[in-house]
Amino acid sequence: MPPARKRARAYDSVKIRKAVQAQLGNVREAVRGLSPGQLELGTRLGEWTVRELVAHIGMAVTAVHRALDRPAPARQDAVLLDWPFATSANSAAIAHFTRDLAERHPDLDTYLTDVDRTLTELLDAHSGSRLLETNVGALPLDDYLVTRTVELVVHTDDLNAAVPGLEVPYDRQALAACTRLLADALAVKAPGGSTEVRVPPYAVVQCVEGPRHTRGTPPNVVETDPLTWMRLATGRVAWKYALDEARVSASGERADLSALLPLMT
Repeated sequence: MPPARKRARAYDSVKIRKAVQAQLGNVREAVRGLSPGQLELGTRLGEWTVRELVAHIGMAVTAVHRALDRPAPARQDAVLLDWPFATSANSAAIAHFTRDLAERHPDLDTYLTDVDRTLTELLDAHSGSRLLETNVGALPLDDYLVTRTVELVVHTDDLNAAVPGLEVPYDRQALAACTRLLADALAVKAPGGSTEVRVPPYAVVQCVEGPRHTRGTPPNVVETDPLTWMRLATGRVAWKYALDEARVSASGERADLSALLPLMT
C-alpha cells in the first residue's frame, strides 16, 4: 500500500453529507422504474446482476450504519487517502454479502428508501468527528462519507452501463469529491512533480518523479473528464482505449499513466 499523504485536501462536510444523500436518491428514483427483466440483466462486475448491483449500492451506504453500530475506536489510525488502496482486500466477503442482501430484499425501492431514511437519522445524531472502525482503520465519520461518494458514483456508472437507455444523473458534489479523492490517490501512488493531471473542473494534481516545472505549461500533461478519470482509476476503462477514443489527452514522455492505473478495483 502506498504511504498516504499526511495532509489530504479539505472537504466541506455539509456538502459531502448532502452529496451522499443526493446520489443515493438519484439511484433510488432510477430503480423505481426498472422492470423485472432489467433487474436481471448482467453487469460489468463479473456475475452480478443489476439487482445485485443495486443491493450493493445500498450496502455501500449502510457501511456507515454498521460502523456506527460498533464502539468508537480509541484513536484515529488511518487517513482518508489510505482508503483507495484497501478496497480489494475483502472482495469475496463483499460479493457474498451482496448476494445475500439481494435475496433478502426483493423490493429494492423499499430497501433503498429505508437506507436513505436511516442514514438521515444517523447523520443527524452523530458528529462528523466520531471515529468509525472501517476496512482501512479508524477514520472520522466525515472522512468516511467522502469514500461513500466514490462508491456511489462508481456504481451509478456501473448501473448506467448495464441498463440500455438508463441515465441516472450524477450529483455534482458527489462527482467532484469522487474525482478529487481518486486524483489525490494518484499523487500518493506516484509522488513527484513532473506530470500534471488535469480533470476539469474538479481536480489538478502533480505526480510522477522527475524534473519539477515551476512556471508556464508543464512538459508532461494529462487531461480528461471526470467520468473518464473515474473509469480509468477504477479499471472500468483501459488507458490505451481511452487514448484511442480521444477520451484522454497525454503529452510528454512522462504522461503515460498506464503502469499506475487502475488505482483501485
